[in-house]
Amino acid sequence: MAYLDTYTAPLTAAMAAHLLRRATFGPTNQEVADFTGKTATQAVDLLISNAAYRATPPPPVEMDVTRADAGQTFLDKPFNSSLNPTYFNYIKYWWIGLMAEQNGKPSVLEKITAFWQNHFVVTYFPVEDYRYMDRYLRLLRANALGNFRDFAIAISKDPGMLIFQNGNENTKTLPNENYARELQELFTVGQKDFAGNYNYTEQDVKTAARVLTGWQATNRFMDGSTSFGSVFSPERHDTTDKVFSEKYNNTTIAGHSDAGAGEAELGDLIRMLTSHPESPKYICRKLYRWYVNPNVTQEIEDQVIVPLAAFFASSGNNFAIAPVLRKLLTSNIFFDNRNIGAIVKSPAEFLIGAIRIFDRPVPDITTEYGPFQKMMSYLSNSMNLLQLNLLNQPTVFGSLPYYQTGYSKNWINETTLGVRGSRTDNLVYPSLEIKPGYVLGIDVLARLRAIQPNFSDVAGTPAITCEQVLAEFSKNLYAIELAQEQKDFLIDSIMMMKSSPRTTWIREWDAYRASPSDIAKQNTILWRCRALLKYMLRMAEYQIF
Repeated sequence: MAYLDTYTAPLTAAMAAHLLRRATFGPTNQEVADFTGKTATQAVDLLISNAAYRATPPPPVEMDVTRADAGQTFLDKPFNSSLNPTYFNYIKYWWIGLMAEQNGKPSVLEKITAFWQNHFVVTYFPVEDYRYMDRYLRLLRANALGNFRDFAIAISKDPGMLIFQNGNENTKTLPNENYARELQELFTVGQKDFAGNYNYTEQDVKTAARVLTGWQATNRFMDGSTSFGSVFSPERHDTTDKVFSEKYNNTTIAGHSDAGAGEAELGDLIRMLTSHPESPKYICRKLYRWYVNPNVTQEIEDQVIVPLAAFFASSGNNFAIAPVLRKLLTSNIFFDNRNIGAIVKSPAEFLIGAIRIFDRPVPDITTEYGPFQKMMSYLSNSMNLLQLNLLNQPTVFGSLPYYQTGYSKNWINETTLGVRGSRTDNLVYPSLEIKPGYVLGIDVLARLRAIQPNFSDVAGTPAITCEQVLAEFSKNLYAIELAQEQKDFLIDSIMMMKSSPRTTWIREWDAYRASPSDIAKQNTILWRCRALLKYMLRMAEYQIF
């Protein structure tokens, strides 16, 4: 198998679901159906082109329905420190809503943005300005599929990053090495190559810090301020030449003293870092682990990472991100059986994926901001409990199971397993009212009625069977198809409780069809199906995808 050659077989439903699970936060059944039969190239091209449709969504708004300005954006108003944590949460809800929405145009944008947010980490607590976090998130979304060199330059002078990594304090008289270190270790080159050799020296960190002197963030946490950003102050900048080690071919970055010194030297620094032979491999390795498999063997390093990195850095591609993602997501290795079900679901894929696979609609942020806030608050708080705090990771390395390569099973432990179960139980036994007439949960009766031909014709149309019920609820739910023994267990031991034959279901279903408004008959059906669904979703809690 040529690992990076294009997968050419038309996508089956299982392969379409695999692609959508990895490229997005989880598919709807309709999206799986829409992508079935497409080629990998057609499917991925659509996922990438749909990013343009999602590039400029409506902004975050005030979601407190009791306020006079409810439904209006707060980002064009003077900074208000008393609302700082609230508005930060609204920005986070806005992003989760984009991950979860079901608009018929699935896209790679939010998933690749999440990748970069866990790569170029900036978190709220050190920054403490909701406007900074909004600008940072928008920068990630705008550059997520663009040019990596341009992206690295932009993030280096982002006001949120300047505060988070102390770049704001980096001056010629008192250099601060924090960002210079993370720029090399985490953002561009990587600390070590695949064989374990260091890619740069401590002196390179000190030298890079001198290049980066002079940048400052403005108007942070300043009540009443209407503008903010980053500026370069030439008087704070080290204007001398900067000489790097043999790790960078003894490159010299010439010192500048004019107003454009910051831009000029930053550009030279990023070009030098990305020209390091390990830099494209480091980024491609992280993309492989995010989208394909956290385990990078020597075989994968040689057959996938090295050639993909060569393409990434080639003169024809010149560090463009979208073509690399396209090549990876359409490759033979991506669709290889060894990579189906090779990653443990993070809390985001787990929770948002459940919302999407069961078609739970997201309220419109512009017209239903109250219900939107209620649904996104539930998802955000649930993720926090499961150790994924979007835009607020515990360290510069990002969320621990993402950073500890190969240890994504850390999402599953004795604490989180029970919490995961309680979250899916809330879908099976709905209780959270999002708005009048919409309780967050699975509409069991509606799903079953939808697959029953001629529902009201009891005498003339056979009832759906236990097997059909199981097939409906498990459709695209699992990355790996259930074995027949598992299906039999789910039907006989869970749905029928070991005490009733499968034919009992037929009688009960037909009784409900004959009197659909009879609460007792409804409850009989719900009791069996909810028991089945609860167990199925508990199986999916620690499912791989």
